[in-house]
Amino acid sequence: MISILIADDHKLIRETWSYILNRDSRFEVIGSSSNSEEAVKMSETLQPQVVLMDINMAPFSGIEATRRIREVSPHSHVVAVTMHTQPGYARKMLQMGASGYVTKNSSKEEMVNAILEVSAGNKFICAEIKELLSEVQEDSSAVSVINSLTEREMDVINLIKQGSSSKDISLKLDISIKTVEVHRHNILKKLKLKNAASLIHFMNTSAIPI
Repeated sequence: MISILIADDHKLIRETWSYILNRDSRFEVIGSSSNSEEAVKMSETLQPQVVLMDINMAPFSGIEATRRIREVSPHSHVVAVTMHTQPGYARKMLQMGASGYVTKNSSKEEMVNAILEVSAGNKFICAEIKELLSEVQEDSSAVSVINSLTEREMDVINLIKQGSSSKDISLKLDISIKTVEVHRHNILKKLKLKNAASLIHFMNTSAIPI
């Protein structure tokens, strides 16, 4: 059986996937974790074949957790399971050593396929993200822009898309308003935009999803 560790900060999601996967004779969920630090420690101890990793974790992100897991348990294959559909997050996860990326819009069949593929040493990207990535690949300059954005900058962009103000962003990310403004400035510089209005227009009209 393929041994699996589930890392997600929502108890219901952990229990649901544990129930579904344990009913399949090919899989065995050997542990679950509600925070990223614990997930890294459990990966080092249990050495699971597959780790299902949420990106939005504490005290550090699933992206950083993936990097650390690959260090302490190099034979574990990490699959991101996340609400984030921006290709930038997928790229960052893959850069940190993840073998798969599945959104929470994906079906049970895609999740099962992801586990089977990565445990066999292959890469797996769900259909939703694969389509977006193929669109981005058509513009090499866009790929460079996405790769240059930091994880925190992508978090800020994601919150701006949701209509959050700098104050809202500072509270949600637990950083100062000044730091938020620095991130916004760096984002504008990287995207070669002049102001916040142009950033919002770019996000609403660009064919390249970030």
